[in-house]
Amino acid sequence: MTDDSSLRAVGWARSLPLDTGPKTARDWTRAHLATLGWPQTAPDTVDAVLLTVSELVTNAHLHGRGAAQLVLTWDHDCLHVTVHDPSPRMPQAYPPSDDALGGRGMLLVDALADTWDARPCPRGKDVTACFRPPDRPARPAGP
Repeated sequence: MTDDSSLRAVGWARSLPLDTGPKTARDWTRAHLATLGWPQTAPDTVDAVLLTVSELVTNAHLHGRGAAQLVLTWDHDCLHVTVHDPSPRMPQAYPPSDDALGGRGMLLVDALADTWDARPCPRGKDVTACFRPPDRPARPAGP
């Protein structure tokens, strides 16, 4: 007899050196989302995930000034997109400004992902955005 409360997950990880562009990260992510069937069942979510991957990897390379690690974890409820970089500086969502050419990446991630957070690590930080496909309702808030 199987325990239905046990966590069953699948995951993928990829290192992205500083000279690797966000397109490489998007293409790699798109291929793994295809194994989940998402391009057919949740194309809008795929678009949101790919744009988030671009933003997080770009931020990691720009602000972390080093290789980024991209980890995708699907736990049959939520896709967790985590990007690690060596900078201890936590990301911030800045208010939009007509004068700034950039700085809107985390506002975009906030709008696209169901949730996101950043956590310090001994050698940098992890930024994780979570996505539920449309057929997976959000869990109720609270304990």
